[in-house]
Amino acid sequence: MSTLLQHLRTLAHANRLANLRLHGACLQLSQAEFHASRVSFFPSLWATLNHILIVDWYYVAALHGERNMRAAFRSETPFDTMTDLAAAQITSDERLIGWCDRADDDALTATIEMIRSDHVQRDAAERVLMHLFTHQIHHRGQAHAMLAGTHVAPPQLDEFLMPSEAHFRDDDRAALHWTEEDLFGPASASGAAAGVATKVATRVPR
Repeated sequence: MSTLLQHLRTLAHANRLANLRLHGACLQLSQAEFHASRVSFFPSLWATLNHILIVDWYYVAALHGERNMRAAFRSETPFDTMTDLAAAQITSDERLIGWCDRADDDALTATIEMIRSDHVQRDAAERVLMHLFTHQIHHRGQAHAMLAGTHVAPPQLDEFLMPSEAHFRDDDRAALHWTEEDLFGPASASGAAAGVATKVATRVPR
């Protein structure tokens, strides 16, 4: 397995972890707070999180070769409540993880067809995945900023890509029943313990 494939698997898992934290915070909002007008490209948490979801639906369907992928855009805001939206996002996130975990290196270079309104766009799966991950992070950052304007503290969203920082995600992994190997593969996960031990050792006064 290539390093690129493992990185993409890690990013798919990181997306699930980030959504777990962000949605957990948003679930503490009232319905009025969830829908409230705010300053952002999509001017509410409701609209922004729905947008992330429907775009995920589209690209995940394309990766799976589903020809009805444009059904994702039937509504810009298919879910009215955070509870229903969060449940749908979990399903989508798990489908994305499943695709990445089943993929091999050949799958990354396979051509993915994306049906647009007036043409069919074609790109390698690895490019589609990087576009999708970037889109998720971009709009999740907007939601994070809007959440800062509420009574709910925005959660940390960038602690998922360093094997040596496993202690920052203990609760998340427990909630998802994951191991460090699920996130990074066996080589990186086993090496993380040595990295932490080295870091701790350097702090011991001589």
